Amino acid sequence: MKAGTLIRKVHMDCPLCGKTHEVEERKRFATVILKGDRVTYEERFYFCANADDEENEFETGSMTNENLLNARNAYRVKHGLLTSNEIVAIRESYGLSQVDLARLLGWGEATISRYESKAIQDEAYDTMLRLIKDNPLQALEFLKKNADKFPRLKRIEIRSKIVEKLDSYGKEYLTRQAFEGEYASFEEPSDSNGFVLLNIDKIEAAISYIAEQVTNLFKVKLMKMLWYADALSYKESGYAITGLVYRHNEMGALPIGHYSLMNLENLNVREEVGINYDSMLHIYPTNGMDYSVLSNKDKTVLDTVIKKFKNYKAQEIVNYMHEEKAYQRTNLGEIIPFSLAKEIKDF
Repeated sequence: MKAGTLIRKVHMDCPLCGKTHEVEERKRFATVILKGDRVTYEERFYFCANADDEENEFETGSMTNENLLNARNAYRVKHGLLTSNEIVAIRESYGLSQVDLARLLGWGEATISRYESKAIQDEAYDTMLRLIKDNPLQALEFLKKNADKFPRLKRIEIRSKIVEKLDSYGKEYLTRQAFEGEYASFEEPSDSNGFVLLNIDKIEAAISYIAEQVTNLFKVKLMKMLWYADALSYKESGYAITGLVYRHNEMGALPIGHYSLMNLENLNVREEVGINYDSMLHIYPTNGMDYSVLSNKDKTVLDTVIKKFKNYKAQEIVNYMHEEKAYQRTNLGEIIPFSLAKEIKDF
């Protein structure tokens, strides 16, 4: 059976023909039945050109284990479960051993080891892993609940690792939770959010992207530029960029949760004193921001908005927006529907 794509050639003792020569390492898609379900996965194998046509393929023990793991992960992906690699990543993000994580969650000591290599977790166990995936506070709760499973010094050590994770990005998680909570009423694509669900990664990237090119970027101006970016994207493609929902405010469009938005840890926001001794939020670019979450279309829209309003002062962009039909056809406090964005002035 001469199927599969060649990966490389390997010089080895061939168990099929009994000679030392180059065999081909190949890969292909295979199908297997797992838990009564047919799944397709990528498998690797060796091909010997010297062997009998009836038996010219073989696997090493490590290959077989890897292929089985790929098949199990294919099943996990199909059923919305964490893959073995994702489980390893969760454990390593807390700096825990397999036994420590199993004890933390109140499971048998070998459970995590099996999930990382052999067994497929059920939904209940998968849910518990997801609870701590991005929430160190939940991990602390599990540690309190299962404290008796650890010697005192080990418990202190694990608590320190969890707190370290909480300090490193837990604050971002908490501020995201607060922000997302304000969008609980907008969990479906609609005219209010531009048919896009809230995407905090994109919001952070878009704000930093704007700040890269606009030096004096303060909150009032930023809020209007975000609305114009979402409105222009909707006008051109029928979808907004960020999933933000905007209300009619005296100063123009203002997104719901704007206070929580400005507190996101991944934004570089500094409180500065203006010339009238009033406090102003100055937004700067974020070092190391991942802009890959923005599509080329997103960046083109942002570039268009930046080019238009880069040199506008805050009051100028406010006045400009006051002339938009989307603003004039809504009342104070009302949500500005994106259907009105199709009538924004040409750039």
